[in-house]
Amino acid sequence: MKIVTIVGARPQFIKCAPVSRVLREEHEEILVHTGQHYDANMSDVFFTELSIPAPDYNLGIGSGPQGEQTGRMLAEIEIVLEKERPDMVLVYGDTNSTLAGALAAAKLHIPVAHVEAGLRSFDRSMPEEINRIVTDHVSDLLFCPTQTAVDNLAAEGVTKGVHLTGDVMVDALIYNKEIAERSSMILGDLGLEDALGKYYVATVHRASNTDSEENLQSIMEAFGVIGGPNGDPDGDWDGCPIIFPAHPRTIKCLKEYDLFDGLPENICLTEPLPYLDMLNLMRHAKMILTDSGGVQKEAYILKVPCVTLRENTEWVETLEGGWNVLVGADFKKIVDAVRAAPAERTEPPSVFGKGDAAEKMLSVIATMNN
Repeated sequence: MKIVTIVGARPQFIKCAPVSRVLREEHEEILVHTGQHYDANMSDVFFTELSIPAPDYNLGIGSGPQGEQTGRMLAEIEIVLEKERPDMVLVYGDTNSTLAGALAAAKLHIPVAHVEAGLRSFDRSMPEEINRIVTDHVSDLLFCPTQTAVDNLAAEGVTKGVHLTGDVMVDALIYNKEIAERSSMILGDLGLEDALGKYYVATVHRASNTDSEENLQSIMEAFGVIGGPNGDPDGDWDGCPIIFPAHPRTIKCLKEYDLFDGLPENICLTEPLPYLDMLNLMRHAKMILTDSGGVQKEAYILKVPCVTLRENTEWVETLEGGWNVLVGADFKKIVDAVRAAPAERTEPPSVFGKGDAAEKMLSVIATMNN
Protein backbone atom coordinates (compact mmCIF):
# COMPACT_ATOMS: atom_id res chain seq x y z
CA MET A 1 0.00 0.00 0.00
CA LYS A 2 0.99 3.60 -0.49
CA ILE A 3 0.28 5.54 2.72
CA VAL A 4 0.59 9.30 3.17
CA THR A 5 1.40 10.26 6.76
CA ILE A 6 0.61 13.82 7.89
CA VAL A 7 2.60 15.34 10.77
CA GLY A 8 3.26 18.88 11.86
CA ALA A 9 3.92 19.20 15.60
CA ARG A 10 6.40 17.88 18.16
CA PRO A 11 4.10 15.22 19.72
CA GLN A 12 3.31 13.86 16.28
CA PHE A 13 6.98 13.42 15.42
CA ILE A 14 7.42 11.30 18.56
CA LYS A 15 4.38 9.14 17.77
CA CYS A 16 5.30 8.88 14.10
CA ALA A 17 8.74 7.35 14.77
CA PRO A 18 7.68 3.86 15.98
CA VAL A 19 4.83 3.64 13.47
CA SER A 20 6.98 4.64 10.48
CA ARG A 21 9.61 2.14 11.57
CA VAL A 22 7.24 -0.83 11.25
CA LEU A 23 5.10 0.64 8.46
CA ARG A 24 8.01 0.89 6.03
CA GLU A 25 8.81 -2.79 6.45
CA GLU A 26 5.77 -3.68 4.35
CA HIS A 27 4.38 -0.49 2.80
CA GLU A 28 5.41 2.66 0.96
CA GLU A 29 5.12 5.72 3.19
CA ILE A 30 5.05 9.30 1.93
CA LEU A 31 5.75 11.65 4.83
CA VAL A 32 4.21 15.13 4.74
CA HIS A 33 5.33 17.77 7.27
CA THR A 34 2.91 20.71 7.35
CA GLY A 35 5.41 22.99 9.08
CA GLN A 36 3.04 23.73 11.97
CA HIS A 37 6.06 23.48 14.27
CA TYR A 38 8.89 25.00 12.30
CA ASP A 39 11.40 26.04 14.99
CA ALA A 40 14.49 23.81 14.63
CA ASN A 41 14.33 22.85 18.32
CA MET A 42 10.74 21.69 17.89
CA SER A 43 11.02 20.07 14.47
CA ASP A 44 14.33 19.25 12.75
CA VAL A 45 16.05 17.81 15.81
CA PHE A 46 13.24 15.29 16.33
CA PHE A 47 13.66 13.84 12.84
CA THR A 48 17.39 13.44 13.47
CA GLU A 49 17.17 12.03 17.00
CA LEU A 50 14.32 9.62 16.37
CA SER A 51 15.65 8.48 12.98
CA ILE A 52 12.47 9.57 11.23
CA PRO A 53 12.96 9.68 7.44
CA ALA A 54 13.19 13.18 6.00
CA PRO A 55 9.76 14.45 4.91
CA ASP A 56 8.93 13.91 1.27
CA TYR A 57 7.00 17.19 1.43
CA ASN A 58 7.52 20.12 3.80
CA LEU A 59 4.62 22.49 3.28
CA GLY A 60 6.12 25.31 5.38
CA ILE A 61 2.74 26.55 6.60
CA GLY A 62 4.03 27.98 9.88
CA SER A 63 1.89 29.68 12.50
CA GLY A 64 -1.19 31.86 12.14
CA PRO A 65 -4.83 32.14 13.21
CA GLN A 66 -6.66 28.80 13.53
CA GLY A 67 -8.82 29.17 10.43
CA GLU A 68 -6.07 30.56 8.23
CA GLN A 69 -3.56 27.93 9.26
CA THR A 70 -5.99 25.03 8.83
CA GLY A 71 -7.22 26.37 5.49
CA ARG A 72 -3.72 26.73 4.07
CA MET A 73 -2.86 23.21 5.21
CA LEU A 74 -6.05 21.83 3.69
CA ALA A 75 -5.28 23.38 0.31
CA GLU A 76 -1.64 22.24 0.24
CA ILE A 77 -2.35 18.71 1.49
CA GLU A 78 -5.05 18.30 -1.16
CA ILE A 79 -2.47 19.07 -3.86
CA VAL A 80 -0.12 16.42 -2.45
CA LEU A 81 -2.87 13.81 -2.23
CA GLU A 82 -4.06 14.42 -5.78
CA LYS A 83 -0.48 13.98 -6.97
CA GLU A 84 0.38 10.89 -4.88
CA ARG A 85 -3.00 9.10 -5.04
CA PRO A 86 -2.36 7.08 -1.84
CA ASP A 87 -4.38 4.10 -0.61
CA MET A 88 -4.66 5.62 2.85
CA VAL A 89 -3.88 8.78 4.83
CA LEU A 90 -2.54 8.43 8.37
CA VAL A 91 -3.01 11.28 10.87
CA TYR A 92 -1.98 11.67 14.50
CA GLY A 93 -3.54 13.32 17.53
CA ASP A 94 -5.52 16.55 17.55
CA THR A 95 -3.64 19.42 15.92
CA ASN A 96 -4.69 21.58 12.98
CA SER A 97 -2.41 19.38 10.85
CA THR A 98 -4.50 16.37 11.90
CA LEU A 99 -7.78 18.03 11.01
CA ALA A 100 -6.54 19.35 7.67
CA GLY A 101 -5.10 15.98 6.69
CA ALA A 102 -8.27 14.12 7.61
CA LEU A 103 -10.57 16.56 5.81
CA ALA A 104 -8.46 16.66 2.66
CA ALA A 105 -8.40 12.87 2.46
CA ALA A 106 -12.09 12.42 3.26
CA LYS A 107 -13.13 14.92 0.57
CA LEU A 108 -11.05 12.99 -1.95
CA HIS A 109 -12.57 9.68 -0.76
CA ILE A 110 -9.24 8.37 0.52
CA PRO A 111 -9.51 6.18 3.66
CA VAL A 112 -8.32 7.91 6.83
CA ALA A 113 -6.58 6.20 9.76
CA HIS A 114 -6.48 8.19 13.02
CA VAL A 115 -3.82 7.38 15.58
CA GLU A 116 -4.94 8.42 19.09
CA ALA A 117 -8.64 8.30 18.28
CA GLY A 118 -11.44 8.63 20.81
CA LEU A 119 -9.86 11.08 23.24
CA ARG A 120 -12.25 13.58 24.79
CA SER A 121 -11.77 16.38 27.32
CA PHE A 122 -15.48 17.32 26.91
CA ASP A 123 -14.42 20.95 26.65
CA ARG A 124 -15.34 22.30 23.23
CA SER A 125 -13.70 25.64 23.97
CA MET A 126 -10.43 23.83 23.22
CA PRO A 127 -9.56 23.85 19.50
CA GLU A 128 -8.00 20.42 19.97
CA GLU A 129 -11.34 18.96 21.08
CA ILE A 130 -13.03 20.10 17.87
CA ASN A 131 -10.15 18.69 15.85
CA ARG A 132 -10.44 15.30 17.60
CA ILE A 133 -14.18 15.00 17.16
CA VAL A 134 -14.23 15.96 13.48
CA THR A 135 -11.25 13.75 12.66
CA ASP A 136 -12.80 10.74 14.38
CA HIS A 137 -16.06 11.16 12.54
CA VAL A 138 -14.44 11.17 9.09
CA SER A 139 -11.95 8.36 9.83
CA ASP A 140 -12.21 4.80 8.56
CA LEU A 141 -9.72 3.28 11.00
CA LEU A 142 -9.68 4.57 14.56
CA PHE A 143 -6.70 3.45 16.64
CA CYS A 144 -7.60 3.96 20.30
CA PRO A 145 -4.92 4.12 23.01
CA THR A 146 -7.27 3.11 25.85
CA GLN A 147 -10.60 1.46 26.56
CA THR A 148 -11.90 4.86 27.66
CA ALA A 149 -11.28 6.12 24.12
CA VAL A 150 -13.20 3.16 22.67
CA ASP A 151 -16.10 3.90 25.04
CA ASN A 152 -16.10 7.59 24.09
CA LEU A 153 -16.49 6.70 20.42
CA ALA A 154 -19.24 4.20 21.15
CA ALA A 155 -21.14 6.91 23.05
CA GLU A 156 -21.03 8.99 19.85
CA GLY A 157 -22.22 6.08 17.73
CA VAL A 158 -18.81 5.33 16.24
CA THR A 159 -18.07 1.59 16.39
CA LYS A 160 -17.02 0.60 12.86
CA GLY A 161 -13.28 0.51 12.28
CA VAL A 162 -12.49 1.06 15.98
CA HIS A 163 -9.46 -0.82 17.33
CA LEU A 164 -7.93 -0.83 20.82
CA THR A 165 -4.20 -0.81 20.10
CA GLY A 166 -2.57 0.84 23.08
CA ASP A 167 -0.58 4.04 22.86
CA VAL A 168 2.38 4.52 20.51
CA MET A 169 3.88 6.89 23.08
CA VAL A 170 4.62 3.79 25.17
CA ASP A 171 6.39 2.29 22.15
CA ALA A 172 8.47 5.45 21.84
CA LEU A 173 9.34 5.62 25.53
CA ILE A 174 10.37 1.96 25.76
CA TYR A 175 12.49 2.23 22.63
CA ASN A 176 14.20 5.50 23.61
CA LYS A 177 14.40 5.49 27.41
CA GLU A 178 17.76 3.76 27.73
CA ILE A 179 19.12 5.50 24.64
CA ALA A 180 18.33 8.80 26.36
CA GLU A 181 19.99 7.63 29.58
CA ARG A 182 23.18 6.83 27.72
CA SER A 183 23.35 9.67 25.24
CA SER A 184 21.67 12.72 26.81
CA MET A 185 23.97 15.28 28.42
CA ILE A 186 21.15 17.47 29.75
CA LEU A 187 21.56 16.57 33.43
CA GLY A 188 25.23 17.49 33.34
CA ASP A 189 24.61 20.60 31.27
CA LEU A 190 22.12 21.87 33.87
CA GLY A 191 24.18 20.75 36.88
CA LEU A 192 21.60 18.17 37.94
CA GLU A 193 23.71 14.99 37.94
CA ASP A 194 23.70 14.92 41.74
CA ALA A 195 20.12 16.17 42.04
CA LEU A 196 18.11 13.26 40.67
CA GLY A 197 14.57 13.51 42.03
CA LYS A 198 15.33 16.96 43.41
CA TYR A 199 14.09 19.25 40.65
CA TYR A 200 10.80 20.01 38.90
CA VAL A 201 10.12 20.16 35.16
CA ALA A 202 7.55 22.61 33.78
CA THR A 203 6.06 23.25 30.35
CA VAL A 204 3.49 25.93 29.48
CA HIS A 205 2.35 26.46 25.92
CA ARG A 206 -1.46 26.20 25.74
CA ALA A 207 -3.18 29.32 24.44
CA SER A 208 -5.58 29.41 27.41
CA ASN A 209 -2.52 30.05 29.59
CA THR A 210 -0.09 31.93 27.36
CA ASP A 211 -2.68 34.27 25.84
CA SER A 212 -4.03 35.29 29.25
CA GLU A 213 -1.80 37.68 31.17
CA GLU A 214 -3.67 36.84 34.38
CA ASN A 215 -3.21 33.09 33.95
CA LEU A 216 0.43 33.26 32.92
CA GLN A 217 1.29 35.59 35.79
CA SER A 218 -0.52 33.33 38.27
CA ILE A 219 1.42 30.30 37.03
CA MET A 220 4.78 32.09 37.19
CA GLU A 221 4.03 33.34 40.71
CA ALA A 222 3.17 29.79 41.78
CA PHE A 223 6.42 28.55 40.27
CA GLY A 224 8.17 31.19 42.32
CA VAL A 225 7.23 29.56 45.61
CA ILE A 226 7.59 25.96 44.48
CA GLY A 227 10.94 24.60 45.47
CA GLY A 228 12.36 27.90 46.69
CA PRO A 229 12.13 30.52 49.42
CA ASN A 230 10.60 33.17 47.17
CA GLY A 231 7.55 34.42 49.02
CA ASP A 232 6.76 31.21 50.90
CA PRO A 233 5.27 32.25 54.25
CA ASP A 234 6.08 28.98 55.97
CA GLY A 235 9.64 28.63 54.79
CA ASP A 236 9.30 24.85 54.43
CA TRP A 237 9.95 24.38 50.72
CA ASP A 238 12.69 22.06 49.54
CA GLY A 239 14.95 24.31 47.49
CA CYS A 240 14.41 22.34 44.27
CA PRO A 241 14.73 24.33 41.02
CA ILE A 242 12.13 24.34 38.25
CA ILE A 243 13.56 23.47 34.83
CA PHE A 244 11.35 25.30 32.33
CA PRO A 245 11.90 24.50 28.61
CA ALA A 246 9.87 27.35 27.14
CA HIS A 247 7.86 27.33 23.94
CA PRO A 248 8.65 30.32 21.66
CA ARG A 249 5.08 31.58 22.07
CA THR A 250 5.45 31.43 25.85
CA ILE A 251 8.63 33.52 25.73
CA LYS A 252 6.87 36.04 23.49
CA CYS A 253 3.98 36.36 25.95
CA LEU A 254 6.23 36.58 29.00
CA LYS A 255 8.01 39.53 27.39
CA GLU A 256 4.76 41.12 26.21
CA TYR A 257 3.33 41.01 29.76
CA ASP A 258 6.62 42.30 31.30
CA LEU A 259 7.08 39.04 33.20
CA PHE A 260 10.24 37.80 31.53
CA ASP A 261 12.83 39.92 33.34
CA GLY A 262 11.19 39.33 36.70
CA LEU A 263 10.97 35.54 36.60
CA PRO A 264 11.62 33.95 40.01
CA GLU A 265 15.21 32.92 40.70
CA ASN A 266 14.33 29.25 41.15
CA ILE A 267 13.16 28.97 37.51
CA CYS A 268 15.82 27.71 35.12
CA LEU A 269 14.63 28.77 31.67
CA THR A 270 15.84 26.79 28.66
CA GLU A 271 14.99 26.59 24.98
CA PRO A 272 12.67 23.75 23.87
CA LEU A 273 14.60 20.53 24.34
CA PRO A 274 15.20 17.63 21.95
CA TYR A 275 13.17 14.53 22.74
CA LEU A 276 15.96 12.47 24.31
CA ASP A 277 17.00 15.34 26.58
CA MET A 278 13.41 16.00 27.60
CA LEU A 279 12.81 12.31 28.22
CA ASN A 280 15.83 12.00 30.47
CA LEU A 281 15.00 15.23 32.28
CA MET A 282 11.42 14.10 32.98
CA ARG A 283 12.46 10.60 33.97
CA HIS A 284 14.53 11.87 36.91
CA ALA A 285 12.29 14.77 38.01
CA LYS A 286 10.61 15.04 41.36
CA MET A 287 7.41 16.28 39.72
CA ILE A 288 6.21 17.67 36.40
CA LEU A 289 3.98 20.74 35.96
CA THR A 290 2.45 21.09 32.51
CA ASP A 291 -0.49 22.08 30.35
CA SER A 292 0.54 19.60 27.64
CA GLY A 293 -1.57 16.53 26.99
CA GLY A 294 1.39 14.47 25.84
CA VAL A 295 3.60 15.40 28.78
CA GLN A 296 0.87 14.36 31.23
CA LYS A 297 0.84 10.93 29.66
CA GLU A 298 4.63 10.68 29.49
CA ALA A 299 4.84 11.56 33.19
CA TYR A 300 2.34 8.81 34.01
CA ILE A 301 4.17 6.20 31.95
CA LEU A 302 7.49 7.25 33.54
CA LYS A 303 5.85 7.10 37.01
CA VAL A 304 6.58 10.75 37.78
CA PRO A 305 3.84 12.75 39.60
CA CYS A 306 2.23 15.46 37.50
CA VAL A 307 0.32 18.68 38.20
CA THR A 308 -1.67 19.74 35.15
CA LEU A 309 -2.22 23.45 34.56
CA ARG A 310 -5.63 22.88 32.97
CA GLU A 311 -9.20 22.47 34.16
CA ASN A 312 -9.67 19.18 32.31
CA THR A 313 -7.76 16.43 30.56
CA GLU A 314 -8.34 14.01 27.72
CA TRP A 315 -6.06 11.56 29.56
CA VAL A 316 -8.46 10.81 32.41
CA GLU A 317 -6.62 7.58 33.25
CA THR A 318 -3.67 9.62 34.56
CA LEU A 319 -5.82 10.95 37.38
CA GLU A 320 -6.05 7.52 38.99
CA GLY A 321 -4.08 7.11 42.19
CA GLY A 322 -3.21 10.80 42.33
CA TRP A 323 -0.52 10.54 39.66
CA ASN A 324 -1.99 13.59 37.95
CA VAL A 325 -3.90 16.49 39.52
CA LEU A 326 -5.86 19.17 37.63
CA VAL A 327 -5.36 22.70 38.98
CA GLY A 328 -5.91 25.12 36.10
CA ALA A 329 -3.95 28.36 36.39
CA ASP A 330 -4.98 29.02 40.00
CA PHE A 331 -2.00 30.06 42.16
CA LYS A 332 -3.28 28.43 45.37
CA LYS A 333 -4.34 25.21 43.68
CA ILE A 334 -0.94 24.85 42.02
CA VAL A 335 0.97 25.44 45.24
CA ASP A 336 -1.37 23.25 47.30
CA ALA A 337 -1.14 20.39 44.80
CA VAL A 338 2.65 20.37 45.03
CA ARG A 339 2.59 20.73 48.82
CA ALA A 340 0.04 17.91 49.23
CA ALA A 341 1.74 15.44 46.91
CA PRO A 342 2.27 12.16 48.79
CA ALA A 343 5.83 10.87 49.08
CA GLU A 344 4.74 7.43 47.86
CA ARG A 345 1.97 6.20 45.59
CA THR A 346 0.59 2.89 44.51
CA GLU A 347 1.93 1.57 41.21
CA PRO A 348 0.01 3.15 38.29
CA PRO A 349 -1.97 0.64 36.19
CA SER A 350 -0.58 -0.06 32.70
CA VAL A 351 -3.59 1.41 30.91
CA PHE A 352 -1.68 2.60 27.82
CA GLY A 353 -0.52 -0.76 26.55
CA LYS A 354 2.69 -2.77 26.49
CA GLY A 355 4.67 -1.00 23.78
CA ASP A 356 3.34 -2.97 20.81
CA ALA A 357 0.79 -0.42 19.54
CA ALA A 358 2.60 0.17 16.23
CA GLU A 359 2.64 -3.56 15.43
CA LYS A 360 -1.10 -3.81 16.22
CA MET A 361 -1.83 -0.89 13.91
CA LEU A 362 0.21 -2.47 11.15
CA SER A 363 -1.77 -5.70 11.50
CA VAL A 364 -5.04 -3.79 11.08
CA ILE A 365 -3.75 -1.80 8.11
CA ALA A 366 -2.67 -5.03 6.44
CA THR A 367 -6.29 -6.21 6.41
CA MET A 368 -7.18 -3.23 4.21
CA ASN A 369 -5.35 -4.96 1.36
CA ASN A 370 -7.72 -7.93 1.54
